[in-house]
Amino acid sequence: MTLASMTRKYEPRRLPEGPRVATTAMIASLAAEGYETVAAPFGHALVEAAKKDDKIVGLSADLAKYTDLHIFAQAMPDRFYQMGMAEQLLMSAAAGLAREGFNPFATTYAVFASRRAYDFIAMAIAEENLPVKIVCALPGLTTGYGPSHQATEDLAIFRGLPNMTVIDPCDADDIIGMVPQIAAHDGPVYSRLPRGKVPSVLTRHKPDYKFQLGKAQVIREGKDVLVISTGFMTMRALDAAEALARDGVDAAVLHVPTIKPLDTATILAEARKGGRLVVTAENHTVVGGLGEAVATTLMTNGVTPAFRMIGLPDQFLEAGALPTLHEMYGLTVDSITNRIKGWL
Repeated sequence: MTLASMTRKYEPRRLPEGPRVATTAMIASLAAEGYETVAAPFGHALVEAAKKDDKIVGLSADLAKYTDLHIFAQAMPDRFYQMGMAEQLLMSAAAGLAREGFNPFATTYAVFASRRAYDFIAMAIAEENLPVKIVCALPGLTTGYGPSHQATEDLAIFRGLPNMTVIDPCDADDIIGMVPQIAAHDGPVYSRLPRGKVPSVLTRHKPDYKFQLGKAQVIREGKDVLVISTGFMTMRALDAAEALARDGVDAAVLHVPTIKPLDTATILAEARKGGRLVVTAENHTVVGGLGEAVATTLMTNGVTPAFRMIGLPDQFLEAGALPTLHEMYGLTVDSITNRIKGWL
């Protein structure tokens, strides 16, 4: 570390002007007021899938309790493998199990899969096109523990990996629907994972919503602005749409849970509906994520609406409580609402 970098590291940080949210806790649950929650939907959904597929096995790198895989481990201990704090070993073992005909689900934190184990995933899993499902907690800005645990670039990393399907589920509804579909998918999958008590969002806004691998779905119609969102930012976009409606702005929300392969047909069809501002919203750096994928899709197909992106900045983020960090980096409902009104 140079003297200049040390100076930057320890210099006082400037927060945006405005009211502060207390930062006494380093980590907090995502704000999801008004939504019912489901406890450990991934773990329970995997148990149900495993009852129908005796080849499903679960592996974790000493993080089963923190990826909801402990539910599977308790229900099917003979099909659970604790690999210790070694993500490279975790991915290599999962690849080996897949070669032997098993259907492995490997869990860890998103930052450890995308940074620490990337080469092993690329060479042992993706290049061989093996059906390993990598399901990772703490994606993007869902932890206050700072850059060591904030996987703000994971979608960009895995989007660039051939053969890899990439998913960013919004809520418990997505997770419950996603698990059996990726279990049946004959190829590698990387999925982000909301963990613990996960809100049920999508079926409240669209009662007939069902996750479909590779498909984007309109959750809310609107004539003034189209928000194309993924992950928990779809929840924030839906809440922002309700706030905008009170100010006379009619906002549509297109939820894109599968980042790769991208549902370009639906995105283009919605973007071609003239007169609407198009805004992407994601819990990921603006480099290489949903926003750039949508922008490329629009430009290469000659569709050129007014276009804006909401996402995390291209920098290492601060540590602190999630409410404060989400306010600081513009992921709150108020921030989304105000930015859209400013762009219209």
